[in-house]
Amino acid sequence: MDNYEQSFDVLQYRLKSARRKKRLQKKDFDKQLIQIIKKERILWQERRDLPMVPLENPYQKGWKRYFVVRDDIKRSPSAGFFSTLLEKINTVQYHPDKSFKIKKRRRGSRKRSKGPEVRRQFLQEFSEWHWNHHSLKLTELEKAHFHLYEKTSKDGKSKCLVYRFNEPWRYVLQVKPHIITEVKMVDGLLEQEIQLLDNYITNHYLKRRMNKLTGRGYCPYGWGEEVKPRYRFQMQNRTLPALLEECANDEQY
Repeated sequence: MDNYEQSFDVLQYRLKSARRKKRLQKKDFDKQLIQIIKKERILWQERRDLPMVPLENPYQKGWKRYFVVRDDIKRSPSAGFFSTLLEKINTVQYHPDKSFKIKKRRRGSRKRSKGPEVRRQFLQEFSEWHWNHHSLKLTELEKAHFHLYEKTSKDGKSKCLVYRFNEPWRYVLQVKPHIITEVKMVDGLLEQEIQLLDNYITNHYLKRRMNKLTGRGYCPYGWGEEVKPRYRFQMQNRTLPALLEECANDEQY
């Protein structure tokens, strides 16, 4: 009897190898994580889209400090130009004390306090990447008032180049009470759903694999792990209706 003669097609009944089974299990697990990522981002988007609710009784929460145009500059012919520029480079700081003083500690083994000192505040600076990006809203005339400077990091170990305003003396700091007039609406059911999903991700240690699928390298000792392109999950320029429609189509299958 010839053992090689078969009356049926063996390819239809081909068994899966152990390696293929393991690969399919991993692929199915990644698909489930992608659905969790979509659901998580939909919930976050719904939270961001909640409107602001005005308060019946506004209250003060500390103080805020920002730049304003000097009085003599306001009376000059170029007052409109510098006022418009200030709207693009102004910065705001908040502090519980009106003096905006913070404790300064010495460096070294004996970290004794040097006493409170006023917190410093500067106008907005632009990195080289932001300066050449299309999102920068400065005109060519406004760019002429900036210059390229070398800036040292806080730890003093690295340096970078930034574009800084040449004439900061045209603006002065002003301190005013920080009044809260409206708050973000809170949806109890939405917060509960977000918390349940976050607990599930934390308890099952899924965050590391989710970061790898979304293209963000995760390492227990820091960030920067390179991710293979096939494991990346692109979510750029995705709107909430598109995500909802995509999730609905996935549930049908």
